[in-house]
Amino acid sequence: MNKINKLSHNTKVRNTIYFEAGIGVAGNSFLVLFHILRLVHGQRLRLTDLPIGLLALIHMLMLIAMSFLTTDIFMPRRRWGDTTCKFIMFSYRYLRSLSLCASSLLSILQAITLSPRSSCLAKFKCKSPCYMLGCLLFLSVVYASISFPLLSYVIATPNLTSSSLIYLTESCSLVPVSSFVRHTFYISLVVRDAIFVGLMAFSSGYMVTFLYKHKKQSQLLHSTRLSLKAFPEQRATRTILYLMSFFVVMYTLDNFLAYLRLRSDDPVIYCMLILIGHSYATVSPFLVLSTERSLINAFKSMYARTVNMYG
Repeated sequence: MNKINKLSHNTKVRNTIYFEAGIGVAGNSFLVLFHILRLVHGQRLRLTDLPIGLLALIHMLMLIAMSFLTTDIFMPRRRWGDTTCKFIMFSYRYLRSLSLCASSLLSILQAITLSPRSSCLAKFKCKSPCYMLGCLLFLSVVYASISFPLLSYVIATPNLTSSSLIYLTESCSLVPVSSFVRHTFYISLVVRDAIFVGLMAFSSGYMVTFLYKHKKQSQLLHSTRLSLKAFPEQRATRTILYLMSFFVVMYTLDNFLAYLRLRSDDPVIYCMLILIGHSYATVSPFLVLSTERSLINAFKSMYARTVNMYG
């Protein structure tokens, strides 16, 4: 624990984490606002608009919760009590779980969007948003039931140091967990992650196959440019594929670093775990916004007017 406490004196690492959180909160807030404005102006919602908005909201709240944890790691002023520790830790883990779920559902919904009318998936195009909300509600109850018993193991760090406690923040620690509870929790997480990452991989593979076949057809018809105009959702599909690929890479690194942290109290590993664990939440809104042509055209118009005004 003494080794990790040295983090409180590392202002560069602290500022880097705050910078990442600030950029991520700003990007996700802008994405949520963008979808709200589209809804207010009566624009037709796409099948993936709702999960993208929910994912941005989840990431925004997750980064805010991470900022609270970072503050208690680097700039502890007043120690939290048991209730505060349990609430913030539960909220943070709960939001990370929902991020995985919403990302998987986003990939599935985009695959449904690409499916032809003759496909068995076509009938879900109108029903999917309602089903998605119900699925998220159901999974939130499941996640809560899995994580809630672990709250009894999160405590406010006592004044007397103890080598048996697992460091979380300056205020919060984890008491030793029995082998049965630890293995049960890990197995449930592995099964959950395997299901959602598998669904994400399957839907991403479907989208890659669809894009490949469409490219071949376009080459045969010698009308690639016209075809791309006829299928604007391909741009969104490619973005979601990039998003899912980035998620898988960051998810793998995050799990690897989490495993290393269990075997070592190296503060460098702990800082890398914080930064990499939230990179997906920070980068994802900008990847999504980069495909919104209406937004890009608006920025281009504003830039042109600014240049003409001061030119």
